[in-house]
Amino acid sequence: MKLLAFDTSTEYLSLALMQEDGLSTFDVLAGQSHSQLILPQIQVLLDGAGLRLADLHGIAFGAGPGSFTGVRIAAGVAQGLAFGAGLPVAGVCTLQALAEASGADKVIACLDARMGEVYHAAYVRASGTWQTVMEPGLYKPDAVPAIEGEGWTGAGSGWKAYGALLGQAYQSQLRETMPELLPGAGAILHLAQPRFASGQALPAAEAMPIYIRNRVALKTAEREQGLRL
Repeated sequence: MKLLAFDTSTEYLSLALMQEDGLSTFDVLAGQSHSQLILPQIQVLLDGAGLRLADLHGIAFGAGPGSFTGVRIAAGVAQGLAFGAGLPVAGVCTLQALAEASGADKVIACLDARMGEVYHAAYVRASGTWQTVMEPGLYKPDAVPAIEGEGWTGAGSGWKAYGALLGQAYQSQLRETMPELLPGAGAILHLAQPRFASGQALPAAEAMPIYIRNRVALKTAEREQGLRL
């Protein structure tokens, strides 16, 4: 199976291309240049593999939550490419992608949501499949929901930004934290692959972002403070 995956929900642009003989990846700190970089870099990956877009079996993307602009870029690019090539799509939750990327079996995934908040979810891997213990939500880092059990791994940029507060919330329940971990395209591709294999991928028109936060704009004072959604 030949699949393309990408994520633009964070400051990084992450791409992955899977084919029968292996996986090719590309990751770069893009800042706010995702829209300029993503299509040329996808073409570089395809050219390096000797493939055309139409040779693929599907496109997976990080649907969010994450940067409002970033998740819109990912969904829009997935939709546009899939329409043009007649391919199905699969949007993957970035918090679940963090769990997959961690290599752990019990993960409290937290992404920095800016504005003094985190995107948060908890997952447990059972029989090779992720089970959702706590659905994705938006919280203040000192008001995240209680989770039962021990041996949890904290993963994602929320732990980097608010490690002390999150650590207080979960205290002795944590086994380790991975504050630098990103929801990379490789993890997104791995999670999406079963959907394509089982025919559960969606038509291009259904490539939709996962926002969680309802606000789509900042107040003038917030923009002046350098805050971002």
